[in-house]
Amino acid sequence: MEQRHLGRTGLRVSRIGLGTLTWGRDTDEHDAADLLKTFWEAGGTLVDTADVYGDGEAEYLLGRLIEGLVPRRDLVISTKAGSVPDPDRRFDGSRGHLLSALDASLARLGTDYVDVWHIHAFDPYTPLEETLQALDLAVSSGRARYAGVSNFCGWQLAKAGTWQLAAPGIRTRLASTQLEYSLLQRGVEREVLPAALDLGIGLLPSSPLGRGVLTGKYRDATPPDSRAASEHMAPFVEPYLDDTASRIVDAVQTAADGLAVTPLQVALAWVRDRPGVAAPVVGARNAQQLTAALSVEALSLPDEICRALDDVSAPVHRYPDHDWSTL
Repeated sequence: MEQRHLGRTGLRVSRIGLGTLTWGRDTDEHDAADLLKTFWEAGGTLVDTADVYGDGEAEYLLGRLIEGLVPRRDLVISTKAGSVPDPDRRFDGSRGHLLSALDASLARLGTDYVDVWHIHAFDPYTPLEETLQALDLAVSSGRARYAGVSNFCGWQLAKAGTWQLAAPGIRTRLASTQLEYSLLQRGVEREVLPAALDLGIGLLPSSPLGRGVLTGKYRDATPPDSRAASEHMAPFVEPYLDDTASRIVDAVQTAADGLAVTPLQVALAWVRDRPGVAAPVVGARNAQQLTAALSVEALSLPDEICRALDDVSAPVHRYPDHDWSTL
């Protein structure tokens, strides 16, 4: 699999990442082992997790598999901290919480360091410089090799990235940012992606297949074994089952028919090759689904197909997001 630099750093990652959101909950150890082995054998390196996935079980499971299945040196492990199970405060970006969470993640993963450590989301109740100092301490102590953020909007990312470059002292530049990005969700193009490109921060798209909708599996009905049929995942998929999404899915199917490939391959190739993207993170349910996603490695979409998909899925950019001189 082709390797790409993560932002403006020397770290190289596979241009498709493996997500572990369902590990330890819907994905058991046997399926997780199959997924990781399939990914590794295909040349994949980037494995993304978080301390809250499966209430910590995803990290624990990944740690067990690293120990006995895949060499630690062959993987680029990314994890996140900051989400908390508190209905009154969903995110805790305090230095104390973040560093304690990192230590707990390392213990579950059974490793001395993570390759990339992300702040899971912006905490409006903690000064941003305190949150960012946790990243600096994590890297300077060797517990993390690189640092990034997740789910930061445009101004938050621009402020954080600029602070890390301009503040006095030894600061850790942001290597990456992780947000949802697909043909069904192009909101990052308004402000986040321009900020990331300007600051040299690599984008790691989550849900690159539109929460599974872009595969076309929901065009006629809801498969009984799909996420939309799951009680706890149905609300996650439902927003992308409207008429607008249906038109985009139809366009993806048309493109796939013309290229003699699958809708999954078309949708994943589109987001993988967008400017600023380092590696879409794919959360496959089993090895068969992952193999289908990894088959996109040989596909590059023709320019005319990209333009057609751009047009049908184009988000509305109004003032001041759009260049004011064209309004």
